[in-house]
Amino acid sequence: MKSLSQEARLVAISGALVLGLGIATAVATAAPAERHVAQAAAISCEARSSGNNAAFYNGKSASFVYDRMFSRGPMLPGLATHTPQGIATWHNWNGSGNDLLVVTSYRNGANAWLIGIDPSSGRHVGTVAIAPTHAGGIAITKGWAFVQGKNSPTGHTIRKYRLSTLRTRMARAGTPYFKQTGTARKVYGASFIASYGDNLYAGRFNQRGRDRMYRYKVANNGALATQPGAYEVPMKAQGLLVTANRFIYSTSFGNDNRSNIYVMNGGARDIDNASTRCFRAPSMTEGITEHRGTAYLVYESGAAQYVAKDPRNLIRRMHKANLATLAAY
Repeated sequence: MKSLSQEARLVAISGALVLGLGIATAVATAAPAERHVAQAAAISCEARSSGNNAAFYNGKSASFVYDRMFSRGPMLPGLATHTPQGIATWHNWNGSGNDLLVVTSYRNGANAWLIGIDPSSGRHVGTVAIAPTHAGGIAITKGWAFVQGKNSPTGHTIRKYRLSTLRTRMARAGTPYFKQTGTARKVYGASFIASYGDNLYAGRFNQRGRDRMYRYKVANNGALATQPGAYEVPMKAQGLLVTANRFIYSTSFGNDNRSNIYVMNGGARDIDNASTRCFRAPSMTEGITEHRGTAYLVYESGAAQYVAKDPRNLIRRMHKANLATLAAY
């Protein structure tokens, strides 16, 4: 971990990601006080690229590493009106052994969407409307879908949606509305959300420095029990994939800036550890999930509101990679 003042001095270093903010040891639903701790130099992200147009996506190549590892995935529906954010895998969603990728998507001043996509065919299965929210993250576990709710000055919130009811809504024609169960849970951050087993991880996006996430145990009724200690997360964190032994983050901010993919030891609370690796990705990455050995990465650059701004890489599809290869980077 590094202090924010150290970060400011490292902004101009080529090939390095500007990172910062220490972790407070206390766990709370509101933001605890920050504690700055001096540490090693900024983490370097592999940035070597052909400098030419990419082979399977619009715009300049992000890096040799990314272009070798990833390929085209399913189309992202609804880009004319909504902007994709989070993604989660719903196993056996219809009770017949079929799985679903569920993408959250928002529109300012309107209902957000939960969009179901068949990972095998890429077919759009259905769309469900939920109350307005940025919907930056989603996780599916223990019979519930957990989605980022409204933010407040004191923290973020997580809503929960019962999967048994969401299943019937997802199978309906049109865009049926689905109301959350109970009231939203206040948390420190929910800019991105991921799950592994009965653990839910939720953290905060920070464009100026590193931030934190917390782990929660998920009960059968969807209640979230905060677990001790915080996890440091990279600056500009947009998505997280948790495996048995890895944390894999996608980070991005800005139309023209390349994104980063971080791969590190699972459970790492300090990202300045020897396992941490990083490489450049196309601009405007968002959520990332896993389905049967394949990682799926979402982009927001193909949404109408960003197409008009001429992003560095205009991408209307998910991208996918072999998870074992990605995790071993």
